[in-house]
Amino acid sequence: MATSTSNAARTTSPGAKPMYMEEIVTREGARRTLAVSRIIIGWVFFWAFIDKLFGLGFSTPAERAWINGGTPAQGYIGGIEGPFAGFFELFANPFGDFLFMLGLLGIGVALITGCGLKIAAVTGTLLMLFMYLAALPFVGEHGTNPITDSHWVEALLLIIPAVTLAGDKWGLGKWWASKVGNSWLR
Repeated sequence: MATSTSNAARTTSPGAKPMYMEEIVTREGARRTLAVSRIIIGWVFFWAFIDKLFGLGFSTPAERAWINGGTPAQGYIGGIEGPFAGFFELFANPFGDFLFMLGLLGIGVALITGCGLKIAAVTGTLLMLFMYLAALPFVGEHGTNPITDSHWVEALLLIIPAVTLAGDKWGLGKWWASKVGNSWLR
């Protein structure tokens, strides 16, 4: 993978010609791998939304489905222990449920379609940070590594497609770029 300063400068200048994945990632195999990774992590978020919405029984039983009056964020927040439990109580309400579900849906759709990857990277990384802080691995029995956990990996899998413009390969990224340019909507 190669980048050049002239290409990097073009991504931030207003009104500049849209930049495309081929200018950042020069090998076809790498572009394909990034596209598959983007779609898979998008599916992870979209599936979480679908399962919590309908209660398909994988992580959410039918009786706790959002459409059946379940509270996806409140259920998770109710089990938080540790130094940030009080902070997360702010989101233990229907607005918190709506925000959480909207986030899962938006991040999933953005990554699967290849549109809005920068916004998905920022909001998804923020969501992963909140989930990391809610279940700190060094507080209680939340994992085998006292510092990092899978939330870090998921955050990186959200950032990588945005910085490599991976939505251009097997997605609508090029079309989307023709509409929004290289703005934060890209």
